[in-house]
Amino acid sequence: MSGPQATPADFIRRDGRRPAELRPIHLERGFVQTAAGSVLARSGGTVILCTASVENSLPPWMKDQTRGWLTAEYNMLPGSTRPRKPRERAGKVDGRTTEIQRLIGRSLRSILDLQALGPRQITLDCDVLQADGGTRVLSITASFVALVDALASMSLLHDPATGRPALKSSIAAISLGWVAGRLLLDLDYSEDHVADVDANIVMTGAEECVEIQATAENATYSRNQLNQMLDLATDGLRQLRQIQRAALGPQWPFADA
Repeated sequence: MSGPQATPADFIRRDGRRPAELRPIHLERGFVQTAAGSVLARSGGTVILCTASVENSLPPWMKDQTRGWLTAEYNMLPGSTRPRKPRERAGKVDGRTTEIQRLIGRSLRSILDLQALGPRQITLDCDVLQADGGTRVLSITASFVALVDALASMSLLHDPATGRPALKSSIAAISLGWVAGRLLLDLDYSEDHVADVDANIVMTGAEECVEIQATAENATYSRNQLNQMLDLATDGLRQLRQIQRAALGPQWPFADA
């Protein structure tokens, strides 16, 4: 890109949002009764079901360990896109799916005390029902809420032996990018697929970075532009933390306001 440009605050996007505005986000807890935690998440036209399931056993490679494990699976259902996305079968998961589910897993593990979990495994399943951009970041944001409910269902929000919190912080993720010279937060598909630069940023509630994915799709970007992306992402992630906190209500596991 030729250089940083200021995005006018009064610029109106296709869907009526301003540059630094999130899409309407709704997190519905307890959407299914068969999982320890579940959230139906909506962000504009993107809809994802996140469930957290608990097993009182560990994968074979963790045999005899006392700490627990958290893993994630991500899937886009056939009707989530147009044209239809072919259903992925066991052993035939594409590279994008593998990348995203690894991102979700390591993001949630970064804020979970695996020792406090004990010899258990939590699996977060993120199934995209409808895709309109930002599926990986919404999966992370919603999965945190499902994880809190799963831990609470087992009375494991605190280590029963030491009393220390099982969660070190909250976590959320946001997308953003440079589109036609403008820096925009929370890209929908119409913006994402024409972006010169797109980014997915994962941060803890303490505003520590877990992952920064910033890709030059059609143009390179400067250090100044990267700093602008980080600043805008931080503002968006603060909003997401408040949305998570409102969704969890009294179940919010931290003492901060």
